[in-house]
Amino acid sequence: MEAQQANLDVIANNLANVNTTGFKRSKIEFQDLLYETTRAPGAEQSSSTQLPTGIQIGHGSRVVATAKVFTEGELSPTGEQLDLAINGDGFFQVQMPDGSLAYTRDGGLKRSSTGQITTSDGLPLQGGFQPIPAGTTGITISSNGQFTITSSSGTQNFQVQLTRFTNPAGLNSIGGNLYTESLASGTPETGTPGEQGYGTLQQGYLEMSNVKVVQEMVNMIVAQRAYEVNSKSVQSADEMMQESNNLRR
Repeated sequence: MEAQQANLDVIANNLANVNTTGFKRSKIEFQDLLYETTRAPGAEQSSSTQLPTGIQIGHGSRVVATAKVFTEGELSPTGEQLDLAINGDGFFQVQMPDGSLAYTRDGGLKRSSTGQITTSDGLPLQGGFQPIPAGTTGITISSNGQFTITSSSGTQNFQVQLTRFTNPAGLNSIGGNLYTESLASGTPETGTPGEQGYGTLQQGYLEMSNVKVVQEMVNMIVAQRAYEVNSKSVQSADEMMQESNNLRR
């Protein structure tokens, strides 16, 4: 029952973030618990016979992992110059207030009062993003990360980089659409969009959540029914024990 309650919590979090930009749904994984073995399979019943099966009673299940599923979400057009979607593998690199780095798929970028490109929380982007000076008349970001700023004084070109991990499912989720490196994720690798397996950039688009409402609703119904059945099993076992205790000779 505790395992199914955790399952419902994961499903609820997925549904709560169905409109969160760049959100990746979580899936919960279970393992069965230890078994009580009263007769081991393969044991010798006599000098000439061997048991083909045994008697093992399981003790339920437990949650072993809640893994992020990094399938790509739908790309939604916005028309905003600083909205970027990653079509494929990769993350944007973000500098945290303490100077450490975090990573995000949320491409809803903003421009600060000093021209610096930031997230919606004001965290500055790294990886080749340069401040946009006053008087800029045009901003173009190509699919391969060529960042062009046009103003009355001419054009400036920069190269945007993306970061990827060997095992993105091993990243630490810290909220705010951000992830941090962990021992399980591997070390970050930085490269040019569109090269060596890195995804490309789509200006004027945002990657939506990869949560599918219908799928999560089905999962929720299954988890709810499993919880109810486990509850009924505990109740039935208790009633059987009560009947046994009430037996009279």
